Amino acid sequence: CGCGIGGPLRNIGQFTNARITGVTLNQYQVDRGNALCAEVGLDNKCRLVQADFHHMPFEADTFDHCYSIEACCHSPNRADVYGEIFRVLKPGGYFVSYEWCLTDKYDANDAYHRKIKKDIEVGDGLPDMCHTSVCTKALEKSGFNILEARDYHLGADYVEPWFRPLTPGWNPFVWPRFQFNPIMFKLMPIILSVFEFIRLVPKGTSKTQVMLQAGGVGCEQGGATGVFTPMWLMVGQKPKA
Repeated sequence: CGCGIGGPLRNIGQFTNARITGVTLNQYQVDRGNALCAEVGLDNKCRLVQADFHHMPFEADTFDHCYSIEACCHSPNRADVYGEIFRVLKPGGYFVSYEWCLTDKYDANDAYHRKIKKDIEVGDGLPDMCHTSVCTKALEKSGFNILEARDYHLGADYVEPWFRPLTPGWNPFVWPRFQFNPIMFKLMPIILSVFEFIRLVPKGTSKTQVMLQAGGVGCEQGGATGVFTPMWLMVGQKPKA
């Protein structure tokens, strides 16, 4: 649900030999994803379909299970998308979702916290980002029995934090950290504007870079302060009867 061009879809398909249908709103992603499925010989089992995940073109009780990776955060109403997933799942089916959320450390009265939230939303094309509890309640309200709901980042034994690649750095061979240092942060839009002028890159690349940089900074600061997690993991099951 919200599959992009289907990278995880193909990996899961190759590893499990499961039949998988991916849903995305973007027709380019559908075309590109299906072409990649064909390249790796999965076109007979894995396919992408263009659809709004709030209104999917499938009959009720169609799918055994469903998963979503960092996609439902693009919905302005989690209950709507979770409800639609509930509809198309067979009784007993599992829904596993990996969400971008605000945490208990977020303080709406803190201007810095609000800026972090806004940068993530603008840089990553998100609607109003919600708290982890909102996701969990929406999942339960949709009819799922909640088997698990936790921040996967907490307590995990990582070599480094998930946000480290977005932390500013000065080594030009370590990307993308290098582009987030104060000098490159200001230079990159200028460099890309020159590239646009001489037509080495498409028009609008510089503006896109500014937007993505803001999202990267917001994610890094959100991770460093703990007010944001991209790893809110929920596992729900549609009742068997």
